[in-house]
Amino acid sequence: MKMKTIKVGIMSRELYKQRTIDIAKGIYNQKKNEPKIWFESIKSMAQILSNENQDLLKVILENNPQSLKELEELTGRAKSNLSRTLKTLERYGIVELHKQNNSLVPEVKATKFKVEFGLVA
Repeated sequence: MKMKTIKVGIMSRELYKQRTIDIAKGIYNQKKNEPKIWFESIKSMAQILSNENQDLLKVILENNPQSLKELEELTGRAKSNLSRTLKTLERYGIVELHKQNNSLVPEVKATKFKVEFGLVA
């Protein structure tokens, strides 16, 4: 199982919006080595990559749960809380959720993160 490193960037909402518009207009071309995932602030990134979520990812890696029910038993977290957290992590490409035998099976896709940001655009 090959884990990938996800490159994340931090950029204000205004700059990100302008960047998206510039890409759509053809004014700006995304570079290959640029982050694919963007956070509005270090604080928002810290919420997604919190210690609690890192612990959850470790439990998934170490135990390979075959359902949210099994993950609920391993972590003591409520299924609804797990589901919400995993869907958020999936949006960022950190986990992937597979349907298998009427269950959602979480798979960790990234274990390393590189952060890129600057004080000026």
